[in-house]
Amino acid sequence: MGRGLLSTAVFDSRVSPWGPALPRAFFDRHASLVAPELLGRVVVHGGVALRLTEVEAYGLPGEDPAAHTYRGMTPRNSVMFGPPGHLYVYFTYGMHFCANLVCLPEGHGSGVLLRGGEIVDGLELARARRGGAVADRELARGPARLAVALGIARAENGRDMIGDVLTGTPPGTIQAGPRTGVATGAETPWRFWIDGDPTVSPYRRHVPRKRT
Repeated sequence: MGRGLLSTAVFDSRVSPWGPALPRAFFDRHASLVAPELLGRVVVHGGVALRLTEVEAYGLPGEDPAAHTYRGMTPRNSVMFGPPGHLYVYFTYGMHFCANLVCLPEGHGSGVLLRGGEIVDGLELARARRGGAVADRELARGPARLAVALGIARAENGRDMIGDVLTGTPPGTIQAGPRTGVATGAETPWRFWIDGDPTVSPYRRHVPRKRT
């Protein structure tokens, strides 16, 4: 398959180099179970294919204080309470979009943040979206960069991703540890990554912002 020639249509497993699409039942589980099993899978969106190397799980209302759903449903997070396998996109720091895959049956509110990955097709398109002389390992290293590389923004909030998350190839050693940059629930080891992969972002503890 040529560079930059992908579409967001459902792949035929007979021609996809990454195998068949994951079924909805794959996502119909708690995010902490889904997250490590997403590593090595390929996400296709906007003419770019990305192999996931780093993800973070976020739990249920009342369970996980770091989750957007912790205090229940709001207009902003309502997609997280929808069917599994959909895309929840949120805007952060007034400048970045981040993408999550919704988990568990409708009404629960759990998801997996896509934190990092390797571009495996559509490389030139990903470079054009990121702009400048960006090293390949940096194209989708971090959740905001990943969203830009895949062309994910506000309009994709609520998109059904069944058919666009493919089987991929088994990863190497999977590591687990605390989530990066969260103010609460930081001790929960729900960040998962492929050990030694250069596209995994560095761990950062949350540092409270000081008022000036």
